[in-house]
Amino acid sequence: MSRSGKASAFAALAASAAAGWARLHARERRLVLLAAAVVLGALLWQLALAPAARTLRQAEGERAALQARWQQMQLLKSEAEALQAMPRLAPGQAQRALQESVEQTLGAAARLSITGDRATLTLKAAPAAALAQWLQQARANARAVPTQARLTRPAGSPPGSAAVWDGSITLALPPA
Repeated sequence: MSRSGKASAFAALAASAAAGWARLHARERRLVLLAAAVVLGALLWQLALAPAARTLRQAEGERAALQARWQQMQLLKSEAEALQAMPRLAPGQAQRALQESVEQTLGAAARLSITGDRATLTLKAAPAAALAQWLQQARANARAVPTQARLTRPAGSPPGSAAVWDGSITLALPPA
């Protein structure tokens, strides 16, 4: 269909609509206008306002989640800066610090073996709270970082009892 054919078809349609409008009574015209306004309002709501309202409802929850993540990142940043600010350890000092912390915190429930720049802690019924405390001491005092952990609950440990662990933890020691 050519451009002039489209224009004449549109003109015919417009003329037909105008004639139909002219035949309507005033009350019918008001009802048609009211129906058109309702349809236009619903369309405006669906296409413009509803998505914006949904975004506003979701934004508060997302903002709170992002705020919590930001605070966690700030905490990790300050911890990293504190660790970086600590003086370098003398050769062998990390190994001694690890061994002392094992003896003081875990006692007979753990055995430490050091090979080069790796330390392996073997656990037998070690209390979970003591293990958590020892890991914190290992990181702060010996600058040791866990690289691998294989932990299991001992067979026969009663449910609901204080958690104990069997297994091993491998740590990377700082360069000498």
